[in-house]
Amino acid sequence: MLIGELAMRTRVSRRLLRYYEEQGLLEPTRQANGYREYAEADVAKVGHIRNLLAAGLPTAMIAGVLECVHGDPAAPVLSGCPGMVGGLQAERDRVTAELGRLSMSQRALDVLLEAAQAPFVGGTA
Repeated sequence: MLIGELAMRTRVSRRLLRYYEEQGLLEPTRQANGYREYAEADVAKVGHIRNLLAAGLPTAMIAGVLECVHGDPAAPVLSGCPGMVGGLQAERDRVTAELGRLSMSQRALDVLLEAAQAPFVGGTA
């Protein structure tokens, strides 16, 4: 299938599909006229890429684990890659730490907002 059909079937723009190719996530063949030709399996592969991106994984990490993701993107099966669980756990730990930092920032902003909205009581400025 050509890029337009893959874009339509996956609801992913042509531009984004080309980006996935640049990142090594998709590897279409080229026709004699230079057009990209995608396999039927690329439909599911794009779904897996989208799920991994939604999980917050960077494309470099996705490139390393994508071959381990199989099946329907709505119910993926992960298998065949030693160390994959460790990498996913490390990414989850990074996200958890970032959530902690964001929570602290939110509390600090709440204090500032409360102070900014409180009526000023005191002398002249």
